[in-house]
Amino acid sequence: MTTDELLGLVRDIVDDAFRLSVKRTSEHVAPVNYACVFTQSADAYEETFAAAKLLGRVVTETTTGPVFLIRPIPTDAGDLRILKIRKPDPKRRERGDADFTVPDYESFKGKHVGTPGFSVIVRPEMEMVELLDPSSDVLVYYSHPTLGEVLGLAM
Repeated sequence: MTTDELLGLVRDIVDDAFRLSVKRTSEHVAPVNYACVFTQSADAYEETFAAAKLLGRVVTETTTGPVFLIRPIPTDAGDLRILKIRKPDPKRRERGDADFTVPDYESFKGKHVGTPGFSVIVRPEMEMVELLDPSSDVLVYYSHPTLGEVLGLAM
């Protein structure tokens, strides 16, 4: 995968996730704060990782793949600065996910969780509202605090 191909894929993932977010919520200006590309094979992972290294630096390693701080990528939901390349996972057949920042997370959670497609994921360092839509090949998340805040990245 070339850097240009990765940039196009990331933009498509974020833009598709943003359209799904606008369609399913009242948050029409929620900016993107993080995106993840899901790779489907070891070769695709290596190629995507190599292309991502040309966009920025690894800021943390996770069990599912590295997280990069990258030069800004313009998207329909604002500039993207944090990108993860996910190792192959047979449970994740989607192209990727995008994470958006909502101004009032608790209110957003109260309004949407319990409606079709929305659920809460609790992690030690953050909580997320997840939006799954079976007609989409991207996932949407709304995290609190954001991954950038958790990692202490000044953006």
